[in-house]
Amino acid sequence: MNESKLTSFLAIDLGATSGRAILGTIENNRLEMKEVNRFTNPIIDVNGRLYWDLFHLYVEIVKSLKEIQHQGIEIASVGIDTWGVDFVSFGKDGEPLRMPYSYRDTHTFPAPEKFFNKVLSKKETYLKTGIQIMNFNSLFQLFTQHEDNNPVYPVTDKFLFMPDALSYLLTNKMVTEYTIASTSQLLNPFTRSFDEELLQVLKLTKESFAPIVFPGTPIGTLSESVQKQTHLGAIPVIAVAGHDTASAVIATPAEGEHFAYLSSGTWSLMGIESKEPVVNEETFSLNFTNEGGADGSIRLLKNICGMWLIEQCKKEWTKEKNISYDDIVHEATQSEPFKCFINPDAPCFASPESMIDEIQNYCKQTQQFVPQSIGEIARCIYESLAFRYKQVLENLKNLADFPIETLHIIGGGSQNNMLNRFTSNAIGMAVIAGPSEATAIGNILLQAKAFGLTSDKNDMRKMVRNSVDLVKFEPQDTSLWNKKYTEYLNVFKEL
Repeated sequence: MNESKLTSFLAIDLGATSGRAILGTIENNRLEMKEVNRFTNPIIDVNGRLYWDLFHLYVEIVKSLKEIQHQGIEIASVGIDTWGVDFVSFGKDGEPLRMPYSYRDTHTFPAPEKFFNKVLSKKETYLKTGIQIMNFNSLFQLFTQHEDNNPVYPVTDKFLFMPDALSYLLTNKMVTEYTIASTSQLLNPFTRSFDEELLQVLKLTKESFAPIVFPGTPIGTLSESVQKQTHLGAIPVIAVAGHDTASAVIATPAEGEHFAYLSSGTWSLMGIESKEPVVNEETFSLNFTNEGGADGSIRLLKNICGMWLIEQCKKEWTKEKNISYDDIVHEATQSEPFKCFINPDAPCFASPESMIDEIQNYCKQTQQFVPQSIGEIARCIYESLAFRYKQVLENLKNLADFPIETLHIIGGGSQNNMLNRFTSNAIGMAVIAGPSEATAIGNILLQAKAFGLTSDKNDMRKMVRNSVDLVKFEPQDTSLWNKKYTEYLNVFKEL
């Protein structure tokens, strides 16, 4: 490791509600972070269809690069990570054919059952891909377009996943980054390549996608157009772990291997690192996913609806009065515990017109106390999430070939001390919270690896521990939480 030279990288980290450009500077085996730009990533509703604004994201990335130039900062490279599954259709001329659909679009809700009835059974589909069955997986999005005779579908030359599409707009070079492709349910988890049978069903070929590359691979440099707009030179763009969770996991500040992680944001993703895919009857019945890791490992994990529940409630509450997330936590703290529970992953919470109404309806239907105040609703969400984490962790303990001793919570949700404390109490295990910007950190460290400043994940994780203040939570009141967990299970309806 070169410990004397100061080197900076720019991470473009795009979440499902917001995006940020983070400058990471490495010196003396420590990483310093600085936010350069933060911006919204709104879902656009057009005639009842939900889209991402690709060009809005591109403009914000260019704005971030301009800010770097304005501040006179020299960067070695740029890397982009995003949420999973969504993609952009490009024509033979290299132009996007329309804005990408959002995974929140309801159009794909019936797609899995149609696919299972017409093509492959649910079990066959899972055993072939090892991916958690979710209606918005790229497989089902593409199947829906094909079945609906979507006019864009047959004239698409290349499908690029979101981080790859944005990297292409910056460089004019097309690649398919492995970790983001692994979320699609189109890859064979053992070969790490596209499954030929699934492509045939979709009337696609491997040439419908750009070549697969692995994290740390240079894609190209900023195009002449971007250089002209930003007044920057031919700065390299690196394929980091394009899937934000994969970038976040590589930044988990763990020592050793006996841990589970919880990437906590709009989505919660709980899992372990596995050397090989775990695809069997048990993982099928539990609907666990096998996604690609930044270091070539497999992320055996479960998607759990996370801060989406609170985010959507907050939108409604702020129509009445200005309220912050800290205010919501304070209100929850003041509310009576264990009054009611929900299944955070119930379909009714996926894309509701009113999250508050859906939570109240769920409680009514399960003959529970119906929460009314901000504090009561928030408390219901936080306690239910903690118990849902306990459920999934118990499953992971059975699947792992090692004892799980610690849970690392990373991402924005790691700043919620109330939920962290609840989670530790519920699982009866130590919780280590931080870093909150794990995704951006992982993104930066993978760029650093491309330049030889880090070697492997242990090296990266040591740097994270050197650079970030972590908070540890020890379980309390475990007998009470175990008792209430039984009550939670009584109202939980497994999907």
